[in-house]
Formats: sequence, structure tokens, C-alpha cells
Amino acid sequence: MSVFKTILNTIPRPILIKLSYWVRPIISFFLKGNNYTDPIDGKNFRTFLPYGYGIQRPNVLSPSTLSLERHRLMWLYLKNETDFFTKTHKVLHFAPEQAFYKRFRKMKNLDYTTTDLNSPLADVKADICNLPFEDNSFDIIFCNHVLEHIPDDTKAMYELYRVLKKGGMGIFQIPQDLSRITTYEDNSITDKKERAKIFGQYDHVRIYGRDYFDKLTSVGFEVNQVDYTKQIAPELVERYRLMKGEILPVCFKNN
Repeated sequence: MSVFKTILNTIPRPILIKLSYWVRPIISFFLKGNNYTDPIDGKNFRTFLPYGYGIQRPNVLSPSTLSLERHRLMWLYLKNETDFFTKTHKVLHFAPEQAFYKRFRKMKNLDYTTTDLNSPLADVKADICNLPFEDNSFDIIFCNHVLEHIPDDTKAMYELYRVLKKGGMGIFQIPQDLSRITTYEDNSITDKKERAKIFGQYDHVRIYGRDYFDKLTSVGFEVNQVDYTKQIAPELVERYRLMKGEILPVCFKNN
């Protein structure tokens, strides 16, 4: 597993994405088993791979889809609790995750647009704080593990609100330490190793606390804090390797 750790955490993301298309089938073959299931593609494995910056989380990265706990949780929520897979939707997806990108792209019911400043999977290169889209453009927006990278996250949230249609839904996941009441950030910390130690990654600018949901509400969203693992049988939470207690921030624009 040490080789996998090195590959997943040191190779630049664009190169890793290209390599993964031929590496994944090989890894999946050697890890076949019946202990764990990736609900995104239904494949079974004796173990998942480790993943994480600094401290490694064991048994969390699916060998087949490269999904992590948060991706599998969102997939299950969308599949079981929404009409995402059955109704027509215009979707905006920030920094599209590889676990989702090809699947969402192939869905005939979706008018699917991806955006990011750096991702090789982005259709539109754009700054989240200054989006090139009209007001009320999208039915659904996914913006997961992005806002912790953005210095002016308030402006980014207002842009998300602006381009979401009235009645539309957004899922805006973040790295979570919800034992914290308030968000912590300190721009005076510039050393990358120190930032990684404090914020989890060198390119994160804050650690969100529970006030994250209040901030989204102040922008105008109706925010549902969905602990979807409570609605899944405990044995499936373990089999799918979900993070028990992880909150899905499911946001709606009602005005």
C-alpha cells in the first residue's frame, strides 16, 4: 500500500487523472473481494485504498471509481432522495470529481456543464467569485471541497446563489470538523508545511466550523443539514465505507 500512498499523494492531479484510466482496472483486479462495495458502480473489493494528506485514512478510496466517503454519500443521497437521475436538469459542477464526471456526462436527462480554474475536466475555465453565467441559470449546482480553497468565500457563495435558479438545489460539501463552533482562518500563516498541519492541506485557507451553515443561510440559501448516514443501515455504512455522521449541506434557493 505504500506505493499507492506515494502515487495518490505526490503526482500532480492532471497527470494522476490521465494515469488512472489504465491503472484503475489493474488495481481493481488485484483487490477483488466481497468485504466492501462501491455503490457508484456496484463493484466489490476485499479492501479499499488508503488516502489523505499527511494522516492517511485507511480503506477509503475505491479502486474502481476513485470515490471517497463523501462521493459515495452524495451518490446515495442523489439516487435515493432526489429526482437527479430521472428528471431533466441543467447542472453546474465545480471541479468535477472523477468518480462522477463521465457518469454525469453520459446521462441523457442532464444538461451538464463543468467549471473550474485548473481542472482538466472543466468545460468552462472560470473564477467562482466572478462566474460567466446569467442569473438563475442552473437547476442543480455541485460545489464540493472547493470553498475551503477560496479566500473570499462569501463572494463565492453569493455567486453560487446568483446563478442557481429559484427552487434549485445545491450541494456544497466541505472538509468537516463540526466539533468546532466557529470557522478558523489565519492568512499570516504562509509556510506550506505549517498550513498543511493546521488546515489539512497547504492550499486550504480555513477550517470550517458549524457556522458554515449559518453563513450559507445569511447569503440567502435554505440549508438542510442532512446526516444521511443515519438513514442507512449501519452494516451498509461500513460496507460502503461512509464517514458516519458526515453532514451533507443541501441548499435551496427559494426566493
